[in-house]
Amino acid sequence: MTEVSNKTAVDPVERAIRRIQSVYGSWNRNTSVAQMRSDWDAAFAGCTVPESCRQASADGVDGEWIVPADAPRDKAILYFHGGGFRLGSIASHRDLIARIADASGCRVLAVNYRLAPEHRFPAALEDALAAYTWLREQDFKPKDIVLAGDSAGGNLVLTAMLSLRHRGEALPAAGVLMSPWTDLAATGESYLSRATADPIHQRSMILALAKGYMGDGGDPFDPLASPLYADLVGLPPLLIHAGDRETVRDDATMLAEKAKAAGVDVELKVWDGMIHVFQMFSEIPQAQTAMAAIASFLRRHLRLEAERVR
Repeated sequence: MTEVSNKTAVDPVERAIRRIQSVYGSWNRNTSVAQMRSDWDAAFAGCTVPESCRQASADGVDGEWIVPADAPRDKAILYFHGGGFRLGSIASHRDLIARIADASGCRVLAVNYRLAPEHRFPAALEDALAAYTWLREQDFKPKDIVLAGDSAGGNLVLTAMLSLRHRGEALPAAGVLMSPWTDLAATGESYLSRATADPIHQRSMILALAKGYMGDGGDPFDPLASPLYADLVGLPPLLIHAGDRETVRDDATMLAEKAKAAGVDVELKVWDGMIHVFQMFSEIPQAQTAMAAIASFLRRHLRLEAERVR
């Protein structure tokens, strides 16, 4: 006999929003950054995918290998988590990262880069570059590495590539950006047009996070802080996903437009009705579709075998 609930089913996007708001709602002016980080990690910790996880130190940067069964030893995804450069960790993003590893069949090195305000720009970027250099020292070739990240982590994907290009070093095979935060000056029209639709981020919050990352005298138009203002010529192929409900949407769409104009191979998808980094919530059907698209892109650019039978 099947039990029928008399409760109205909650839309999975709205359920995800309530989950996020329950964390934000517990904070006030007196909540410490340390408490915020602890609350965020606790709210999103856990992993629904049974992957092998192993601690690593990537040239002194705390990291973790998340490895699916039968993953090739010579291919790697380097993942940078989001959180406005203030929150987030491997713990809060382990499920998302593990699902990327599982869907693509590729091992992932996730790193805990230094966070602001204790460690301001360019500390996070320095750690991202250190992790990439460490991968190279482990005999991973650039053509066998893809950089991936969400929100602030998407920023680091781009700024790491720009830094490597400036140094004359070989760039990774491609980049995956989920709701990338590319404009710390928050100039996009979506900061106004999506203010009502976005239940999570408002422009004032974004600017406060930017100030925390850059410091009082920091320049939000610095291309290594806001890659939207960089010369993007020569970057590898990029996959960019954003949600249509998020205020940060235009950070993705403006970047895609500029990258295409610079001759970069760009795949952009703006998902109707979706929120910031909706891929974190596996219960959202569109998140599953997005994950399949991400896996296909990764497998193509890492030249992996045909997708495994599920």
